[in-house]
Amino acid sequence: MFEALKRRRPKKVHVTVSSAKLLWAVTVFELVCGFRIVMNQIPDPDWERFVPLLALMAIQWIYYGISRGPLHRKSMQLEVSAFFLCGMGLCAQTAITADGLMTQVITLVAGLIIFNCIVWFMGDADRVMKYKIAAAILGVGLFAANLIFGTISHGAKNWIEIGPLTVQPSELVKIAFILTGAATLERLLTYRHLTWFLIFFGICVASLAYTGDFGTACIFFVTFLIIALMRSGDLRTIFFICAGAGGGAALVLTIKPYIAKRFEAWRHVWEYADTTGYQQSRVLMAIASGGLLGIGPGNGNLEKVFASTTDLIFGVICEEWGLILGIAVLSIYVGWTLHALRCCKRSRSSLYAIAASAAAGLMLFQTCLNVFGATDILPLTGVTLPFVSRGGSSMMASWGLLAFLKAADPRTYEEKEKRGVIV
Repeated sequence: MFEALKRRRPKKVHVTVSSAKLLWAVTVFELVCGFRIVMNQIPDPDWERFVPLLALMAIQWIYYGISRGPLHRKSMQLEVSAFFLCGMGLCAQTAITADGLMTQVITLVAGLIIFNCIVWFMGDADRVMKYKIAAAILGVGLFAANLIFGTISHGAKNWIEIGPLTVQPSELVKIAFILTGAATLERLLTYRHLTWFLIFFGICVASLAYTGDFGTACIFFVTFLIIALMRSGDLRTIFFICAGAGGGAALVLTIKPYIAKRFEAWRHVWEYADTTGYQQSRVLMAIASGGLLGIGPGNGNLEKVFASTTDLIFGVICEEWGLILGIAVLSIYVGWTLHALRCCKRSRSSLYAIAASAAAGLMLFQTCLNVFGATDILPLTGVTLPFVSRGGSSMMASWGLLAFLKAADPRTYEEKEKRGVIV
């Protein structure tokens, strides 16, 4: 009888929305938001602000055609969700200022190029293993260039000025760090492999500590823990690493006491509402005033606060566009993490599982630092919200990190493998 009941049990049906329908939904959303921004400026609407959004829509559909055509990819859910974040970020920035919007769109195109280059590069595991040392050397070289040519901005020496452009090398090193870590620990975990990766990790964190970028240093540390835990599963080793990191952080605070002052307003922003807690207190008020649907683009007060388009962009979205859209943005990062964990079971080797988990974990942790830092749950560290905050280096690095999730999905290379094409 039980066997008969099992046979009668209906099979699970997995409903998948096509990439084209999702992209149409994102495009309509961007159109509505763009018109809402322009119409909100009546009687003197600024139609030039609509141009970057139109450019973004065109880029999305051109990329869709290339992806389904020459690249022979069936699934684009990851890219479409990233386009939604880019569109939301561009809409929030457009409502604040018209300056630098096309630069953001150009860096998005550069990010797409990086994304596809990494997806192609990850297509051959042997190729990744061959060039892992080169990736580490490139990462160290970028940090060295930052130490030599970097300029100090807002207390951290993490920017290099190249003519009219400014580049943040630490953002691009994230890609090299994950690639090197995943490739180094993909094989049997040995003392030699772990030692080499520890040396590279130490150079990265030491460089960031020297330049004063402790928010990014925390991101690198958590990413290192994810990579090490994915490969070894030894919680005792992870505990000792965390203890050592805690001791190192305490030593840094002792040597550089001015850093500790940055955290004096943490959990006490209302006591320092007009000084060191000014930004966080304004974010909390903005989220409360925005409610579920927001007060409309350009009508908020948080946009007048320093770093509203970068560190505080989540507060701007909640105030002007509503808490519902704010939660929708955060759900994307959670969804990517779940997608990475699901791909771990189906990936071709542990290389792809480690890289995807590390990239998803990095972006999720960076999102937590940005959102919880702005809302006074965590200290404000000044890191960006991936794909949403203004910043060319952050945009390109975010697309590069997303490529590891794309590479871990077996569907990415499925069509080329059927056609016998070497990727």
